[in-house]
Amino acid sequence: MLTTTDAIVLSLQPHSDKAHVLHAYTRAGGRINYMVYGLGKKKSGGTYSPLSIVQLTTDNKSIRTAQLTFVPTTITTDPYKRTIALFLSEVLYHVLRHPMIDEPMYDFIAQAVQDLDRTDEPQNFHLQFLVGLAAKLGFAMDTEIELPRSREARQQQLRQLCTYFEEHVETWQTPRSLDVLMEVFD
Repeated sequence: MLTTTDAIVLSLQPHSDKAHVLHAYTRAGGRINYMVYGLGKKKSGGTYSPLSIVQLTTDNKSIRTAQLTFVPTTITTDPYKRTIALFLSEVLYHVLRHPMIDEPMYDFIAQAVQDLDRTDEPQNFHLQFLVGLAAKLGFAMDTEIELPRSREARQQQLRQLCTYFEEHVETWQTPRSLDVLMEVFD
């Protein structure tokens, strides 16, 4: 039976020569992993990029079709925004682990992707996103976060937020893209 759902791409990982595993956060079922067959390197580029918003037609955990529903104009071309998207998708991959319907969470992430694409000043976007994500996950911070103005302050605040997530999320793993993110904004 074919079903259709909106989804946000968290990651696409090779499974074999002919298949990939798509980790997605869906409106209809929360975190779901799908098999994707027949992808070449060129076919997966835009549709399955981190934080792409797509409409998936699936058949029992296999993807039949995937169509972009939000086409970002800057995330894929701006190195800062692309690095932020990679970091945030990795955070979401580790934090959102269960197939549980949570439409407000889906809407929060989808809106954040659109906001990232529109912003002209992305340097603090990931910090604001992590603060909002913590609140959505039920462990909002007690204090107001002041956005940093310097690289050093931004890096320190990012480390503090990662530590905060580590204390509150059992499945937390420090994202491998953290060092890349810090270097890009160096």
